[in-house]
Amino acid sequence: MAKVAVTGSNGFVGGNIANMLLAAGHEVVGLVRSEPTKALPWRSSITDLSSVAAITEATKGCAAIVHSAIANDFNKLQQNRAYAYDAFVGLTQRVTRAAEKNSAQIIYISTGWVMDGTGHMALETDTGNPVNFYGVLKSLGEQVVRDLAPDTGVIARVDGVMGIHQTLEVGPRTQDVGFGYFASALVADLKAGKTFTVFGGELVNKVTAPSLASEIGAQVERIISRKVAGTFHLVGDDAINRMDYARLICELFELDKTLLREAEPPLADQFPGKVPVDTSLSNLATKKALGLGATSLRDLISALRTEIDTGKITAITEPEGSR
Repeated sequence: MAKVAVTGSNGFVGGNIANMLLAAGHEVVGLVRSEPTKALPWRSSITDLSSVAAITEATKGCAAIVHSAIANDFNKLQQNRAYAYDAFVGLTQRVTRAAEKNSAQIIYISTGWVMDGTGHMALETDTGNPVNFYGVLKSLGEQVVRDLAPDTGVIARVDGVMGIHQTLEVGPRTQDVGFGYFASALVADLKAGKTFTVFGGELVNKVTAPSLASEIGAQVERIISRKVAGTFHLVGDDAINRMDYARLICELFELDKTLLREAEPPLADQFPGKVPVDTSLSNLATKKALGLGATSLRDLISALRTEIDTGKITAITEPEGSR
């Protein structure tokens, strides 16, 4: 078993990764700027993330650092470019340099939004062509890993992530113009007998290959256990558009699909920049490298239902370290 540090462990994706690593028997250290507001099953280390030395000290003895932390106030990112660059690119440089100093593997969590949205099921070899500042920032982070850890670094792209938040009782937001929190928001509203408006029109990300946050964690665990390097797409097998996705969620959760509506997102929910239409990612090379079985969208949604019904994370992939 390995000792693994996780940035963004208080967040949605990072919290699920930390929990899955812990479930597989690894020692997990969450690098945080301040004390968590609730007790967590992994150890948190308050760390000055502006300092390479502080990050290096906090990650001593770690075999890997999973860097999932992001700043997600998109209006602030656009208005303050210096802040945006440091929050994404600068932090990735510091974390990667700390990993190098400790001979640890760096695993950078990226996104399908590095693509321009004109293709379909982009390959792991596609370096992207982002159309907005968020995609550019994530793409620059990818290049940091390629430049500073060319032989050992990992770029792990995710997209359309569903799941339950591990550190908050209620998720921080509902549906957005991407696919984040889409499934959970839909289920919560329809269970309450409310209508759910699926965002449509030209201002949204229309197609993705959805991921499950706990499944991302299980696949990150395989990356660490197998000590592989390169670019991986930690997504499900199937691409789908927003309304078909909504209908499939209704089917598998046994919810009333007549409560679904479609409309353009209101101004308050629009992204301050161009949005890529199709961010679906192919996982064929990833599955071969990690020895993964089928991860169909139906199975991922069924696992999400188990998570929501039981409150327990439910990945499809068996962590390598638990065998």
